[in-house]
Amino acid sequence: MARKRQIVLYPDPVLRRRAKSVERVDDSIRDLVREMFEIMDEEEGIGLAAPQVGESLRIFVTGPHADGTHPHMTYINPVLSGFDGELQAHDEGCLSLPGIRGEIRRQPHAVIEALDVEGKPFRMESGDFIARVWQHEFDHLEGILIIDRMTALDRLRVRRAVKELESGG
Repeated sequence: MARKRQIVLYPDPVLRRRAKSVERVDDSIRDLVREMFEIMDEEEGIGLAAPQVGESLRIFVTGPHADGTHPHMTYINPVLSGFDGELQAHDEGCLSLPGIRGEIRRQPHAVIEALDVEGKPFRMESGDFIARVWQHEFDHLEGILIIDRMTALDRLRVRRAVKELESGG
């Protein structure tokens, strides 16, 4: 079956909307998740949120980090908490903002509670790179993009690329 969804690029309005909670984890949600994994893997991403494929739902998926850690995981209706540690700056990019990267400051430690693809609740905690990925993808569910979290200097540096995306170029 041909894939029906693709990466939605900025400035599509779905990327700025707070995503809706998933009422029921059913086959349509599992199909969406399966397609999200295919897209993420094909694009060589390490995370992908439902709004990035045009679905305003509180779902994101993560995949293996370059070091092979962190298997494919699904997070439905995630809640982040337990932030700890000093903010750390790291270079981040985003599949919905191709060619745009910047230093983003995030907490190094987080706790996540969510439902898996079968609708079962789970809780995880990490002080690892995956905590940063959770925060990036969770931002997508809130309508927040990396360009909102960049330093003023980085925002200035990527201004032309952002304008090109805004003009459809």
